[in-house]
Amino acid sequence: MAEKLIIVMANTDPRNGEELGAPIFQATVAAAMDYEVDVICTATSGRLMKKGVAEMLTVKPGSPKTVYDFIKDAHEAGAKFYCCSPNLDLFDMTEDDLIPECSGIVGGAYLIEEVMEGDTKVMTY
Repeated sequence: MAEKLIIVMANTDPRNGEELGAPIFQATVAAAMDYEVDVICTATSGRLMKKGVAEMLTVKPGSPKTVYDFIKDAHEAGAKFYCCSPNLDLFDMTEDDLIPECSGIVGGAYLIEEVMEGDTKVMTY
């Protein structure tokens, strides 16, 4: 049985808040079940790792809970969030621009290595 879950948010667009709830909530649940969980934000979802972005988004209009609140919940449960390295250039970010819940920057080799050599399952959004 796999012990690690990697959630890749590649096609999840922060401009569509309703797309953001499921992957982050599932990361929270998996971490609460004591699985090791990495959430890799790449492509457009990489914006979520920039300070100030997720704080302005909600999954449902009018909800008092922001996407950043969901990220904090997942992080507190043990999920680790990563920013894909090309996102820094794509969105004019530096490492200092990343939210405190972001555990670091990873490239494509990280994901491939984890999938090919580890005991890992992958979910993509």
